[in-house]
Amino acid sequence: MIPNPETKYRPFPPVFLPDRQWPARTHRQAPIWLSTDLRDGNQALFEPMSPARKLRFFDALVGIGFREIEVGFPSASQTDFDVVRALIEADRIPDGVTPMVLTPMREDLIDRTVASLRGARRAIVHVYNATAPAWRRIVFGMTVPEMLRFIESQITHVRRATERFPETEWILQYSPETFSATEPEVALAACHAAMRAWGVGAGRRMIVNLPTTVEVAAPNVFADQIEWMDRNLDAREHVVLSVHTHNDRGTGVACAELAMLAGAQRVEGCLFGNGERSGNADLLTLALNLYTQGIAPGLDFSDLPAIARCYEECTGMTIPPRHPYAGDLVYTAFSGSHQDAIKKGFAAQDPHGLWEVPYLPIDPADLGRSYDGVVRINSQSGKGGVSYVLERDHGVVLSRAMQAEFHAIVQRHADATAAEIGSETLRQLFEGYQSGITRGKEQSHVDA
Repeated sequence: MIPNPETKYRPFPPVFLPDRQWPARTHRQAPIWLSTDLRDGNQALFEPMSPARKLRFFDALVGIGFREIEVGFPSASQTDFDVVRALIEADRIPDGVTPMVLTPMREDLIDRTVASLRGARRAIVHVYNATAPAWRRIVFGMTVPEMLRFIESQITHVRRATERFPETEWILQYSPETFSATEPEVALAACHAAMRAWGVGAGRRMIVNLPTTVEVAAPNVFADQIEWMDRNLDAREHVVLSVHTHNDRGTGVACAELAMLAGAQRVEGCLFGNGERSGNADLLTLALNLYTQGIAPGLDFSDLPAIARCYEECTGMTIPPRHPYAGDLVYTAFSGSHQDAIKKGFAAQDPHGLWEVPYLPIDPADLGRSYDGVVRINSQSGKGGVSYVLERDHGVVLSRAMQAEFHAIVQRHADATAAEIGSETLRQLFEGYQSGITRGKEQSHVDA
């Protein structure tokens, strides 16, 4: 690292929006969800999914409740093309579920993409081009007027290609890729160019998807960008405003949440935050964040362990043990003070009342998780946690005096082994403690 980073990096300029409204708003309903696990998530894997794994994952996403699923990049991969055809030809896409496919702006690739969807009842064609200054200058060598003419010509081609298959209900999604790094006026002009070419109006809706292709600023800046676009888009009532956030700065979920306050109606992302570089917005976390605020997310994670197993088997990725809501250790307390509070919380919790167990923002049982691992014992654990596990697993209730005595024994064992103490080991330690008490009483009787 260099001592003067200002010579190499510059802060991203904020949007001028002094009358911003989003900070005063609250979430009231879930957005439209789009899973891009089979496309954005898949292209980020060491080994992209096989057709069988993609089809299995598709079925799992449908089971969770996703009604829009980006199923692939058919112009870039024969596997993706074949999967799209298999889904359609086997009538594997349920009513109410809409597949989406991605294509660059190139006429032959657009034609192949549209061909992959032949026979679908309803489909979204997702078209994109990068709009930020560095991409315009370095990658494409285009001026802004040249880029706008290019967008109109390519979206016009998409319109003509889809009109050849009137049996399908076609929806256009346009993404000004690198939106978050694009001047607001340029991003707006790009979206308007796409909207004109598609002919947006009554009965002809369109999705405008605004991505943080690479995160460049804090979530509040992205929220300002979204509110600015929400205010300035033409034919707003005929546009679904969508966001697709990445996690380069570790704020993909936060950006999506604030974007929803700022006017976004739809959110794209992946389960468990999979995706390029640092990943996409984690739709599991987003959905369950809403759930803990009393908002039905429209996605069902009531058997989260099974969903996690399917994800790991299909992608080859591993869910970190501290992953929000899903990690093996997120409902586990080793700290003594935490264990004591959780124990008292469970004892006081009304099974029909509001959830108020300290340190547990959600009831693990709602996600198919048991309480067995909520309190686990190591050298950091207190007497409350030790007595909780002993009572829960072995039906042994300790007096306050015994709690302190037995905890000292457990603490010595944990320090000596430098390891977690399992329930069976705890039982054995307690039996040794009981034997010591008995021997002590016998000795006292002999001395007397």
